Amino acid sequence: MQEFIYYNPAGLDFPLSEKILVTSNIEDIKSKEFLISNSPEVKSELTALEIDFYIRNSQDNPSKKIKNVLELYEIAAIKYDFSQDIPQTIEISNSLLIISSTNEEYEGFVSNLQNGDFELFKVDELVLKSIEGTIGNFAVTVMSNDKEVVLNVSQIVWFNEKQNKKRTGIYDGSLIETDDLIQTLKNNINSFSYKKFTTYNPNICQYHERKLGETCSACAEVCLTMAITKDETTKSLVFSNVDCNSCGECVSICPSGSLDSAATSRDSLFELSQFYKNRHPFVISSNIDVENLMIPLKEDVFPLIIDGDILDEATLLTLLQVSGSQIVYFSENISKGTSDAIRILNEIYEKKYQKKAILLVENEIELSGTLNQISFIEDSYFNFNQTELKKREIFSQRLQKIVGNDNLGIVKTGENIHYGRVLVNEANCTLCLSCVGACNVDALFANEADFTLRINPSLCTACGYCEVSCPEADCLTITKDEIELQPSWFKENILAKDKLFACVECGKEFATTKAIEKIASMMAPIFAKSSETKKRTLYCCEDCKAKLMIKEGLLDA
Repeated sequence: MQEFIYYNPAGLDFPLSEKILVTSNIEDIKSKEFLISNSPEVKSELTALEIDFYIRNSQDNPSKKIKNVLELYEIAAIKYDFSQDIPQTIEISNSLLIISSTNEEYEGFVSNLQNGDFELFKVDELVLKSIEGTIGNFAVTVMSNDKEVVLNVSQIVWFNEKQNKKRTGIYDGSLIETDDLIQTLKNNINSFSYKKFTTYNPNICQYHERKLGETCSACAEVCLTMAITKDETTKSLVFSNVDCNSCGECVSICPSGSLDSAATSRDSLFELSQFYKNRHPFVISSNIDVENLMIPLKEDVFPLIIDGDILDEATLLTLLQVSGSQIVYFSENISKGTSDAIRILNEIYEKKYQKKAILLVENEIELSGTLNQISFIEDSYFNFNQTELKKREIFSQRLQKIVGNDNLGIVKTGENIHYGRVLVNEANCTLCLSCVGACNVDALFANEADFTLRINPSLCTACGYCEVSCPEADCLTITKDEIELQPSWFKENILAKDKLFACVECGKEFATTKAIEKIASMMAPIFAKSSETKKRTLYCCEDCKAKLMIKEGLLDA
């Protein structure tokens, strides 16, 4: 089966690879299906709009164009192979609730409906108590005669909608033209589908099941819809894929990388980055109308369309180092995490290479001049196999290559991206390792060989959970929102050290000296009125403690 199809009724003025079927007649391929096409008119698993965008705008010579067009198909095929955003459908009935405070709004809307279009319900906003569920299955609780009544409807039109977060299937009738709104409601009944936008790894989530306070809920806070909410009782995130608008805010802002794009994961972006070696990456957010974008692309500028503004500091640095070039990033509504990542990387690159890393463009007027400015960055190329590494590990290894043996100072990370360094008052640390158990990104760890507590600062998300988990007073603190561009930032730093305590009876080492001394200082005054044997048990291992207690008959007391 031919996987790649190029359709253009006007034809092409240069040939394409034999791996691509080229046609100017849609009738020839109407009954066929393909993996990748350049046009939404063709039945294919994925439409790569960047193909025609490149052909239309690139100033590369014909031989380069032939090679590059094939590689754009291959890039799209990699996206497809890695994608987990399988379409899902919901059955939508014709039940429709109108929420309005005036009869004029209701009657004005209903007058545009035809008999039988919808099964209509109407409530006054004043009696509305709550709305639960999602499109196709809303449960709306209202007050009627001092009793709660639940209405089950598929879609809602709410005039002057009052919700903090948007939900798919709830439309503000005061903001949308009535004819357009009715058509949308009807289209949903005929066919409604959505895709899963994110994947989630709770094992490295900085919110999941953390009972001691709240150390992170950045994704839920930044989400403007009901796609991500928090269950405060279980301390878990609740996902509603049908409500996701694919903006990418949550992925770009997630500190540990527990959230990833289902359409374009970090692993897939690493594979895609290999196509950009010795090329200038032109990253285009999916919020841009590429089909109508006319902009000259100078030689070696190669486009990459990303679904949503999902790129974080790790994925951006990967593309920077593999290409060895600056990046032009075009988005009309940049996500908070991506915006901060660009600022941080620009500061790092200016310190090291005296050039900006990423040239951000937010409107078409500035785009042409910015694309002409893009250049390669000497000695910036670096690559390694980062497949299946965590986000922090990727960024740490790549940033370490930039820093080398230099001391480039400090970069502040800002309000949306967090790094930090854990500090420990060694005099008060008993090496109980509560902090190690609290850290799920492996920044804090114990070395059993020399009984040390250690930190790799470059992996720390500065979430603070180690701080609230530490049982000792004046022991553990965090210097937050700084990246230290020096070699020690990437190495294991010893925070505290102790030696093992030997049981006074059998000589077996069973706990740290500081832990035993702390317990003894607390319990010795209580045991002072008891026998010396009982006091001695404070310095015994578990086995010897029991033997002494039995021997002296202390268990009979």
